[in-house]
Amino acid sequence: MASKHVYKTLTLKDLSPGLLQSFIRYQETKRVWYEDNNEFQVKDDYFIDDWSEEKKESVIEALRQCITDGGAVIGSFDDDELVGFASVESMRFGSEDEYVELSYIHVSGGQRGFGIGSNLFKRCCEVARRFGAKKLYIAAHPSIESQNFYKAVGCTPAVEINRDIWDKERLDIQLEKVL
Repeated sequence: MASKHVYKTLTLKDLSPGLLQSFIRYQETKRVWYEDNNEFQVKDDYFIDDWSEEKKESVIEALRQCITDGGAVIGSFDDDELVGFASVESMRFGSEDEYVELSYIHVSGGQRGFGIGSNLFKRCCEVARRFGAKKLYIAAHPSIESQNFYKAVGCTPAVEINRDIWDKERLDIQLEKVL
């Protein structure tokens, strides 16, 4: 029997403990983008990102806070299993109040490369427009694979840098998507 793939805006009730239990965050990185003297370059850098159960629960709490603060969380489900999710914060920022943050976008290992991330991103752009934003702000993982994804969906280096977001992870590449 074929599985049914569904996207939906999640509620606080949907964000129950254990929601990410079967979610595979695992990502092996071998090469990354980095900025040096206002130029982007590529270098070798090996590391693995993987979420412990505690990290998964802290992500669920962050998603709950996003909704509580007026933001939106979108999930992608294969049957009843969450295989991708993304969140858009509602607070606008920037010198002209034109940005909102894409705080999370992840697709579970084994599900990547099938358009789930692109579909989530497109839906997040629609949400950002509804929030009155003109740009989506992304602190993007520096891996070549992640950067290729963001380039493919039309992201470019951020014109304005949000220092509070940048300070959370200084290796992230600060990007924007003009809506």
